[in-house]
Amino acid sequence: MASIVTFGETMLRFTPPGDGRVETTGEMAVHVGGAESNVAVTAARLGLDAAWTSKLPDSPPGRRVVDGVRRHGVEPLVTWSDEGRQGLYYLEDGPEPLASEVTYDRTGAPVRTATPDELPVERIRAADAFFVTGITPALSDTLAATTGELLATARGAGTLTAFDVNYRAKLWTPTAARETLSDLLPDVDLLFVAERDADAVFDRAGDPAEVAAGFADDYDLGTAVLTRGEEGALAVRDGAVHDQDAFPAGSAHPVGSGDAFVGGYLARRLAGGGTDEALEYGAATAALKRGIPGDVAVVTPEQVRHVVEGGADGISR
Repeated sequence: MASIVTFGETMLRFTPPGDGRVETTGEMAVHVGGAESNVAVTAARLGLDAAWTSKLPDSPPGRRVVDGVRRHGVEPLVTWSDEGRQGLYYLEDGPEPLASEVTYDRTGAPVRTATPDELPVERIRAADAFFVTGITPALSDTLAATTGELLATARGAGTLTAFDVNYRAKLWTPTAARETLSDLLPDVDLLFVAERDADAVFDRAGDPAEVAAGFADDYDLGTAVLTRGEEGALAVRDGAVHDQDAFPAGSAHPVGSGDAFVGGYLARRLAGGGTDEALEYGAATAALKRGIPGDVAVVTPEQVRHVVEGGADGISR
């Protein structure tokens, strides 16, 4: 099968049960999550040969991350560090008027110092696709440079380069993001950008097809995919517009649904599917993720096909 390598930070997530607060809870569930490893997990579960590379502390929490990625069929290509600490984040859920709240505790994570000579560049050159998100260059100047070099190296080798803007306001300002990402996008073949991020970071709003086409034209992209939440997604590829509605889904576990969309899209495209099929699989995988706890889409190809084919709700017996 086609292969994909992803690169980025993966953290341990701590979540109080129910509507519990971090300040008062006596217990928390632990999950492994990071945008790039989430995409690798989805791709692996849907049939691709997937690997994820990063730099982690050589510690029990670091090894917990690797175990959490490997158990889903992803090959971890990790550089171990004797310095730094494992990045963490805390997620609190709550009914309205409370909003879900994320608190990061990631300062000092070794990935912030990762350079290309510490990473499996030859595996990236040999892969069918290389994927990274805008979270990674936001973490440090070193990672911004590393991301740029890896994208250029992958594209030069003929590897499909895929990138998700994935803007995080807690990591950088829209101006800083736009300046850095504008330097990276010329080496990207396939761009994913949420409609809200297109507006917040690039000041691009209006007709969705025109927004996606603007990215494709300005950065010479092969494909630009605009994700639109409950409105679905839209792609512009070689000048043609492809539209996809969202599938019905719950709202219990939205974290990671964007990564599930990207993973489903890439899995189908790299398996030979066209843009319409890739959008369908992305939307179906994202819908499934919204019913699954944790950060990763623990799905099967059969479940995704069931959603795509309009399977009825109910109990599978």
